Amino acid sequence: MTTGSFHPSGRPLPGEYAAYAEPDIDAVPGTDAVAVLTALAEQTLALLRPLPEAGLAGLRYAPMKWTVKDVVGHVIDDERIFAYRALCLARGESQPLAGFDEKVYAASAGAEHRAWSDLLADYRAVREASLALFRGLSPADWIRVGQVNGYAATARGLAFHIAGHELHHLRLLRERYLPLLT
Repeated sequence: MTTGSFHPSGRPLPGEYAAYAEPDIDAVPGTDAVAVLTALAEQTLALLRPLPEAGLAGLRYAPMKWTVKDVVGHVIDDERIFAYRALCLARGESQPLAGFDEKVYAASAGAEHRAWSDLLADYRAVREASLALFRGLSPADWIRVGQVNGYAATARGLAFHIAGHELHHLRLLRERYLPLLT
């Protein structure tokens, strides 16, 4: 379905994303990154919005694991990075894009010290920015191949990575963290 200049992404094929992400990407429903990320934002916010700020303080499911706020901060950082990578590939960047150490980012982000409402506002802002980027991609932009952290990728592969990564963390939140709040 094409509306105006919007071009659906199509579903990425193996080789358009990191092999380690395949199980997460396999869990993503649908064939268009914009539709998936739009629906996923609604699901994520419906899950996170009602969580009580007081109950989240320092909440970990096991020692040395991230807190709920750290997880949300990580999802936000990951989306920013993968959307940037998608932008680079869509624009024809020929230089390999570097990896990042998510543990270092999470330790430096200070998510645990942010207000819950601020983290949720940050999540919404990042998602809107990603959707604005992805809505503007052409069919060629979606499938232009580049190198990311040592693997071949496309913008649509990276967009589906964002969704799969978020679904992975939502599952962990539901299974391991939220039962601790009841």
